[in-house]
Amino acid sequence: MIHTRIFITVLAITLGVLYQTVIAASGPPPLQPVHYVDLNKYAGLWYEIAHNPNKNEEGCQNSVVRFSIREDGEIDILNSCRDRKDGKLHHADARGWVVDASSNSRLKVSYFWPFRKEYMIIDQGEEYEYAVFCTADRKYIWIISRTPTISSDMLAKVISNIEKQGFNTGDLEYTEHSKHSRSNAVISKKP
Repeated sequence: MIHTRIFITVLAITLGVLYQTVIAASGPPPLQPVHYVDLNKYAGLWYEIAHNPNKNEEGCQNSVVRFSIREDGEIDILNSCRDRKDGKLHHADARGWVVDASSNSRLKVSYFWPFRKEYMIIDQGEEYEYAVFCTADRKYIWIISRTPTISSDMLAKVISNIEKQGFNTGDLEYTEHSKHSRSNAVISKKP
């Protein structure tokens, strides 16, 4: 009788450990940032192509972001979009810091001091024609491009790369850009 209880206890523990191992192994793979980002090539204006749903971008169109490299090596990040209903400009300023100087693909970003969040660049075009960045916790992801649209072939490649990183791309929201969006300036809240 005692041997049966020990056997059942050992069996239950073994099955529990196996279950936890399977659950852990079925999670998404670790994020793989790109090997190297030339920050000078990353600087400038980018158009948002798509993002996963998030409260900050509800009702937005013509979403753009401008990255500027400061003399001290920090990065000014200026985001803006227009409200789909009334055309009102929304913007958010942030400051970024490189976390891994060997690759420049991992950043800490602060939209509100002293809070910082880690972001990663997980895909980019050879000529910096597009990029994909996300938060390290996989909560947010964005596809950006140097132009308001990208080809369907390039988008398919980007989507495939994102899925390999463990993201669900089925909920991506694609950003509308009106033909006038090219002339929209990214306006900073800072003077």
